[in-house]
Amino acid sequence: MKFLLDNILLIAIAFTSGLMLLWPVVMRRTGGPGLDTLGATRLINDTHAIVLDIREPAEFAAGHLPNARNIPVGDLEKRMGELPAAKPVLVCCASGARSGRAIGALRKAGREEVFNLQGGLEAWRQAGLPVVK
Repeated sequence: MKFLLDNILLIAIAFTSGLMLLWPVVMRRTGGPGLDTLGATRLINDTHAIVLDIREPAEFAAGHLPNARNIPVGDLEKRMGELPAAKPVLVCCASGARSGRAIGALRKAGREEVFNLQGGLEAWRQAGLPVVK
């Protein structure tokens, strides 16, 4: 017992580190498969996937992927009918964090080919890929 009390800080750090290592695995399972920028461009070019930007309209107006459709994540459930059923969907947000909620809603509605742009628009910009304003 004395050992635990003497080393409680180290135990807490080790536990927190373990949780941080597991976080990407948990997010990948709940948010659906993620694609890096290369995988995303291949998906768009090869399958003519729908690029769904789930950010707010002001964020979208500041810059977005070419041919992206803007449906804010809060409106997605009532506007899902705007997305063609036969095409894969690439979901994009600013950093890749908000996309998980949208992917969950799309999967719940029966969509199977739904992918998350890892790193979101920020990763897209860093890769030097085109952004439309």
